[in-house]
Amino acid sequence: MTTFRPRRSVLYMPGANERALEKAKGLAADCLILDLEDAVAPDAKAEARDRVAAAVLSGEYGHREVTIRANGLDTGWHADDVAAIAGAGPDAIVVPKVSSAQDVHAVEAALEKHGAPDQTTIWAMLETPAAVLRADEIASASERLTGLVLGTNDLVKELQAEFVPGRAPLVPHLARCVLAARFAGKVIFDGVFNDLDDADGFTAECQQGRDLGFDGKTLIHPKQLDPCNEVYAPSPAQVAHAREVIAAFEAAQAEGRGVVTVNGRMIENLHVEQAQRTVAQADAIAAVSG
Repeated sequence: MTTFRPRRSVLYMPGANERALEKAKGLAADCLILDLEDAVAPDAKAEARDRVAAAVLSGEYGHREVTIRANGLDTGWHADDVAAIAGAGPDAIVVPKVSSAQDVHAVEAALEKHGAPDQTTIWAMLETPAAVLRADEIASASERLTGLVLGTNDLVKELQAEFVPGRAPLVPHLARCVLAARFAGKVIFDGVFNDLDDADGFTAECQQGRDLGFDGKTLIHPKQLDPCNEVYAPSPAQVAHAREVIAAFEAAQAEGRGVVTVNGRMIENLHVEQAQRTVAQADAIAAVSG
């Protein structure tokens, strides 16, 4: 069965806030992005960089996948960020406003220059029309790149579009990025939901992202964790059905039968693979939740 790592919820935490970094150690997030970019004022960048590196090196975040978002390649802070991140060795460096394969190569070269461990991969943020148009090129740029992160706030601004329920202006672009991720074999995370008081809207957007094929969603507040984790996890009914499909297929193979049905529906290899993924996902979630 395929090894699966839960990545349902990806929570941004401000790198300048020591209390927030401490609180993150007990939150039900599958992944953390310790942020050196938007959440940190210019005069606090250096202090936040040191604080975030120390937090990662503490090793106190348990099963959570811990990443650090650097400042952009075109900023004066980027080079120092990459050097510090390489030394801290998080699970990934999150790079904002990646627009080409060349950007990925530049980050990869800088990580190698500063001796980053192999475990520190690259997550590229897709936030501009150029990034969406080149999503397949970016996703395929390097084996070290393992994830794509949608920056939907910036993308809406760049498109001169509007935030509307259902995200109709964004859906074609979201789908294109998911297609690129699946083509290249990478994970991909949906963008943030801004209205913390709209619980129904948030849940609906999580469901939409899941239906589009995203692996999980980036979040801006801990209150979004539980509903996000619930939506992006298979339901008990889905898990039970998946186990039934696998058992029926294995029984048919043992008996030499070529035709397999479950509840009157024919089962093919692709259904078995989907069922195995569902079970692997459920088992992995249970392992980190227990």
